[in-house]
Amino acid sequence: MDPAKDSTILIGKKDTKSYVLAVITVLNQGSNKILLKARGKAISTAVDVAEMARNKFAKELKVDDIKISTEELKNEDGSNVRVSAIEISLSKHES
Repeated sequence: MDPAKDSTILIGKKDTKSYVLAVITVLNQGSNKILLKARGKAISTAVDVAEMARNKFAKELKVDDIKISTEELKNEDGSNVRVSAIEISLSKHES
């Protein structure tokens, strides 16, 4: 198994606490790096997850990098649609 793949969390429609729990679970499994990925309306949830995890549950987590982009996807009707996307890289730093 690729550890980099295991530490990627895709943010979607679940509530914020579910994703925070996923971050804590990944940390407890020994990963030092986590990548949060979100598109569209889920971007604000991704930011909330990163901040909640850092400030309340894992104070040793730091934001390494934030990447924003625009992705072009096919809509259900076949038309193209542009969607904003974000990637937030977190890593564990011992105090």
